[in-house]
Amino acid sequence: MITVRETLLAGVLCIEPVVHRDERGVFLETYHRKAYREAGVGLDFVQDNHSRSRKGVLRGFHYQDLSAPMAKLVRCVSGVIQDVVVDLRVGSPTFGKTFSAQLSGDNHLQLLVPVGFGHAFLALSEAADVEYKCSGYYDPAAEHTIAWNDPEIAAPWPTRTPIVSSKDARGMTLAEYRARPAFRAPTLPSPASGGGKLD
Repeated sequence: MITVRETLLAGVLCIEPVVHRDERGVFLETYHRKAYREAGVGLDFVQDNHSRSRKGVLRGFHYQDLSAPMAKLVRCVSGVIQDVVVDLRVGSPTFGKTFSAQLSGDNHLQLLVPVGFGHAFLALSEAADVEYKCSGYYDPAAEHTIAWNDPEIAAPWPTRTPIVSSKDARGMTLAEYRARPAFRAPTLPSPASGGGKLD
C-alpha cells in the first residue's frame, strides 16, 4: 500500500503512498494505521496541524523536548515546499546533519520526523499548504527553535533571505544547543515509536 524509504538519518523516513489516478483526478489514503504499522511506523497520532505559507516563508527548525515529545508525519497538500530535517541527537553519528526533500501537492510524498530531530520547511510556490500529524500535543513550554541559517548545520536552502518569524529569527545556534541538549542518542525511544512511550 505504501513505499517506505530510509534516509541517511536513522529514523527519518520518506513515505510514498499509492496514488490512484484517472480522468477525474486522484485519490489516495494519506494515512492508514494498519498499513503504516505493518511498514514499521508504529506511532499513535493525537493531533493534526495545518499551515499555509506564502512564497519565501521559512518555518523552523522546530522541536519539542522530552517533557512533551512530538514526532511528525509531514506532507504538502498543495504547492511545493523544501523540507529539511536536522539530527539533534547528541552522540548520534549524524548529529547536526540534514536530510532534505521537496514535498508537493503533486508528488504526495511524506516525511516522518521522529523525536530527536528538528524540522523546518520553506515555501517554494506562491502558496503552500502543509499538514502534519503529531504523536504528542503542542506544548509551547516544550517548543524550541534552532537557527534556520546556522552555518554549522549548513542546511541546503535555495535562498538566504527567507521570510521568518521573530521567534525563528532568534533561534539558537547548534553550538548553544550542544551546551544544553534536549536529546541524546542512547536515551531516545526507538525511531519507529516516535513518541514518549515505546510501541
